[in-house]
Amino acid sequence: MINEEKTIEKERDPRKSYSMVRQILFAFGVGAILAFLVLAAALWKFERDHAQTIYPGVSVAGVDLSGLTLGQAVVEANASLNYGQTGQIQFVDGQNRWVYSPEDLGFSYNPIEAVNEAFAVGRGKGTFKNLNEQLLAMSSGINITPGIVYDQAKAYQVVQELARQSNIEKVEPAINLETSKINVVEGKAGRTVDINATLTRLQAYFLIQQNGVVNLVVEEHIPVTANVEDTASLAETILSQPFTILSDDPANGMGPWVIEPESLAELLIIDQKHEQGRTDYQLTLNRPALVAYVASIAPSLRVDPVNARMMFNDDTRQLELVESAVIGKSVDVDASVEDIIEKIKSGDHQTTLVMETVDPQVRDDSLAADLGITELVAETTSYFHGSDAARIQNIRVSAESFYGVMVAPGEVFSMAKYLTNISLDNGYAEAPIIVGDQTVDGVGGGICQVSTTLFRNAFFGGFPIVERHAHAYRVSYYEQQSNGWADSNLAGLDATVYVPLVDFKFRNDTPYWLLMETYPTNTSLTWKFYSTKDGRSVSWWTSGITDVVSPPEDIYREDPTLPTGEIRQVDWAVYGATAIAYRTVTRDGVVFINDTIKTVYTAWPAGYSYGPGTDIP
Repeated sequence: MINEEKTIEKERDPRKSYSMVRQILFAFGVGAILAFLVLAAALWKFERDHAQTIYPGVSVAGVDLSGLTLGQAVVEANASLNYGQTGQIQFVDGQNRWVYSPEDLGFSYNPIEAVNEAFAVGRGKGTFKNLNEQLLAMSSGINITPGIVYDQAKAYQVVQELARQSNIEKVEPAINLETSKINVVEGKAGRTVDINATLTRLQAYFLIQQNGVVNLVVEEHIPVTANVEDTASLAETILSQPFTILSDDPANGMGPWVIEPESLAELLIIDQKHEQGRTDYQLTLNRPALVAYVASIAPSLRVDPVNARMMFNDDTRQLELVESAVIGKSVDVDASVEDIIEKIKSGDHQTTLVMETVDPQVRDDSLAADLGITELVAETTSYFHGSDAARIQNIRVSAESFYGVMVAPGEVFSMAKYLTNISLDNGYAEAPIIVGDQTVDGVGGGICQVSTTLFRNAFFGGFPIVERHAHAYRVSYYEQQSNGWADSNLAGLDATVYVPLVDFKFRNDTPYWLLMETYPTNTSLTWKFYSTKDGRSVSWWTSGITDVVSPPEDIYREDPTLPTGEIRQVDWAVYGATAIAYRTVTRDGVVFINDTIKTVYTAWPAGYSYGPGTDIP
């Protein structure tokens, strides 16, 4: 029995031990949980207390910002980061000294950025990384270096002003004229401040944020030394009397041009010359100034070359001279200046300008084949039945301005360039023209018939239109057919010219010259282009007349030249409208011009003039 009881006790002992272990583990687990809860509560309170403040141990440039809000931290940083206001940078140049604060030189901090970086410590990086940064800050501290803002332009302005005070202009040995007396100017050393190099020295102090002394970086400029007495003697000879420049053709009434001694003295300069180990000075003249002077004379003596005017003989297929070419000439500026310099240096006091001829591109003997003029490439006729004698006269005179004119390959042709001066002296007469908002009599009325015909010939010939202006309102002449009846499909194909404000231009985009011929009659004008066809094909179509607008109310204007009671109609009402012309130009099946020419005509009122005191209906 005793053995059995012992056996039973032995069997019970393990259970008791296990129970005790469980009790111990339970007690330990409860303690750990309690400890964790206490720690979690402490962490929660720590995080809550610093939710809007910077964590302990975080500083900016050594300024402790622990426990401060963003606003408080910015105020603290601004108050403590005072190098920009209290620091001193001293610039030195010999005995001269200038003291500036770093702030005066463009130095400043960016405290907001640094404070934001400080506030970000322990935040936004994940729980474990946040806790690690917080522990590091509390244990070892985290110091944020604030960003530096450097406005170099501000420092540049300061150093530039110091340079202005310190720079000394170098003076080379020279000769000048003072009340007709030759004076020798002795050489004098100069110096200039190297602003960029000085700023480089300044930046070193800003990087370490310390006071410092910056020596201005100065470049010395040493003049040459030499005996200029011989040169002075030559100058006296040169300045003993004026220098005269003559035209190559006294009959042209131009010149002479006289350079007085005082002005000559301003042109004299000294050239340094090294020979056999010796430095001498030779007297010469300011070539750029002489070039400018001669160039100012040159335009008055220039004769522009003028191409010969030709007509194309359709039978012989050769060119026939209509008006001879003009050989141009111009001042050879470089050669003239070289001659002037040599004459002056040799003691002469007079010279004649050197001229050079300028050949025209088309001479009297130019051949059709050489110019690529072999056939008729475009022809257009416009009609003006019912025009009065004055208008017909103006069309004839204007058209003659363009007969035989040559247009070079690639040239942009301008009507204004060739149109003769529109005056009564040149054969023009007074005829109605559009000025502003009314039609009045003016010299040259009808010229737009010529510009319209040229525009259509360039348009239908497939040439690029560079500049074109439509009339203010529809003019019946520009829509006439050969029978005198109107064709509305021609609306929008007119062009006006009013020199020098309004021009018509087109480009000869072929590799061949283009010859113009004009043929006016009392009712029509034909314009021909002769050149060589390059295979271009033109197709066009029109929208016709659209968006018709009724004329506005009649306009009455008082005319003091009319007697009382007389009313005279000077303008006729015209409906407003829109017309759009489309053009496609192809060559070898490829489109290379695609035009849309939109014209909007104004509705035009009838206009009346009346004498003073007349009752207006």
